[in-house]
Parts: sequence; structure tokens; C-alpha cells
Amino acid sequence: MEAKAKLILHPVRMRIVQTLVGDRRLTVQEMGERLPDVPQATLYRNLNKLVQGSVIEVVSQHQVRGTIEKVYALVKGEAGLSAEEFQKSTKEEKMSVFMQFVGTLINGFGSYLNQDHIDLVKDGVTFRQVELYLSDEEFMEFLQSVSAAYRKAMQYEPAEERRKRTVSTIIIPEAKKGEDH
Repeated sequence: MEAKAKLILHPVRMRIVQTLVGDRRLTVQEMGERLPDVPQATLYRNLNKLVQGSVIEVVSQHQVRGTIEKVYALVKGEAGLSAEEFQKSTKEEKMSVFMQFVGTLINGFGSYLNQDHIDLVKDGVTFRQVELYLSDEEFMEFLQSVSAAYRKAMQYEPAEERRKRTVSTIIIPEAKKGEDH
């Protein structure tokens, strides 16, 4: 489980996986267009690691000007850790996965801040924490509405007028009173 998490949560590999979320099928060239700051050699190296780790697979091949162009997609059920895999992991493995995830967020924010010109308001930069008091039923309804909004927005393809934005979700329930920590 931890090996799979390390494979996927590497900053470049996570970005490659994200380009394929939503049942997308892309060539290396199309991935490169979506990840313009990733050198081609780095893209190929990390893509190959994801293929070897059975996270991504070649779903078709085409002959293009004397070379074979491969089309990649996520292996069903392998783009992340399953609930069962995560549930079976130790507390230390869970914390390690979480820390890798948070590290990826920190790296992304650092890259944003290192630009010459930023405008947090215009760019829509935001991070916040809210406390929600919901029954289990209300919480599931909330999750379903958020999931529906994600699915709708993930259908948009890159275009000149669109800018990629990374939205991350972390949900942490309050520890139950009286339980050991």
C-alpha cells in the first residue's frame, strides 16, 4: 500500500494521473500540452513508472509518420488507493500518505508563488477551513453534491480561455470524545 502511495503521490506522477482522471485517454504529446512545465524526458520516465506499477495502461496504438503513438488511460480502480487498501494500512502508513499529499499541495503553492507576477484575487487562490455539523445522511448528501460538481467541471478540456486550477479536498472528522488518541 505504501509503495503504491509513493508511486502515485510523487509530484510529477500525481499530475500525470490527474490528466487522465475522468476516463480520459491521452497520448504523451497531449499530456505534455497539459503539463508544459514538465520536461519531455521527465514525463516519459514517470509515465513508464506508472505503467510498470499498473496505474496507467496503453489502451491503443496508432502509426504516426513512421512511429507508434500510444494512447494511455488509468487502469480501472488503480488511480488511487482503494478504501480497503487504506483501511488495512497502519496508522504510520496512513500518516505517511497524508504527509505526501500535503507535501504535494505545498509544492504546488510554492510553484505558484515563485512566479514573477501573481494576483491571488484574480487567480482565485483560496484556502479555508470550515466546520460543518452534519448528520451522516446530511454529510453523504453534501459529498454527493460536491462529487457532482467535480464531475461536471472535470469534463472541460484545456482551451485558450481556460486556466488549470487545482482543487484539493481534505475531510477530517472530529475525534470521538473518550477514545484514545
